Amino acid sequence: MRTQARLGHILGWLTPVVTMTMALSSGPSWGQANDATRILKTMSDFIAMQPNVSITFDADIEVITPDVQKIQFTNSGTVLMSRPDKLRATRTGGYSDVELFFDGRTATFVSKDDKVYTRLETPGSIDQLIGRLRNEFSLTAPGADLLLSNVFDDLMEGAIDAKHIGLGVIDGVECEHLAFRTLEVDWQIWIEAGARPIPRKYIITSKTVTAAPQYTLRIKEWRTDAQANTNSFTFAPAPGTRQVAANEFPRADELPDGLVMGGQK
Repeated sequence: MRTQARLGHILGWLTPVVTMTMALSSGPSWGQANDATRILKTMSDFIAMQPNVSITFDADIEVITPDVQKIQFTNSGTVLMSRPDKLRATRTGGYSDVELFFDGRTATFVSKDDKVYTRLETPGSIDQLIGRLRNEFSLTAPGADLLLSNVFDDLMEGAIDAKHIGLGVIDGVECEHLAFRTLEVDWQIWIEAGARPIPRKYIITSKTVTAAPQYTLRIKEWRTDAQANTNSFTFAPAPGTRQVAANEFPRADELPDGLVMGGQK
C-alpha cells in the first residue's frame, strides 16, 4: 500500500484526469446542450479514428496558498501515441523534468534531473494503463481523458449541465466553445471547427476548493500524421541513470517542494 500511495504521489504529473455522466439541464438560448454534446461526440469519434497522434502542449496549474493567494505554475510537454498500446509523454517545468515510456507491457517513469527511473509492469492498452493509474494509484491526471479511445463517455461521466457557448479563436484557429458542469468541477473545452475537430484548449475549475483554482491545457500542435517506430516507446537508460523502486522515485509534480494543490502544506 505504501508503494501504491507513493507512486500515486510522484506520477500525478502524467497527463493530469477529471471524470464526468450525462444528465443535462436547460441553459440560456445561447447555450444549447444538444449542440455541446454533439460537437463533443464528433471530437471523440475523430480522435478514436486516428491510429497515431503527436501532441505538443503548455499547461498551467493553480495553487491556493494558506493565506489564500492564487499562484500559477506552468509547464510544457509532448505526447506521442500509437494505438492501441504505445505511449510516450514528456513534461518539463520549473521543478521537474520527467518522461513516460509505455510499450504495451511496461511503463517506465524517468526523472531526468535526478537521473533515475522506475518501472511498472502493466501489460495492456493505453486505456488500461490510464485506468490502472487512476483506479489503483488514485491518480488525477487532467488531460489524460483526451487520449482515451472513447473520450466522450469518459468526459461526460458525472455531467449535470452542458452548453455550446459559441465560437472562440485559439492561436488564430476558430473553435467551438463548450462548457460543462459536474457537482465538483466546471470544465470547458475549445474544439477546432471544421473537418478536423481536435481539442485546442481545456480548462478544469475546482469548485470545492477555496478561490476555485484551475488547470489549463493548451494544445499547441495536434498531428494525426505522426509516424513512430517501436524504438520511440522503448526506454534506454542514459549513462549514469539508475533504476530505483517506486517508493524511492523523487517527487515529480510541477510544484515546489512543500506546496500542493488546494493550499495545503
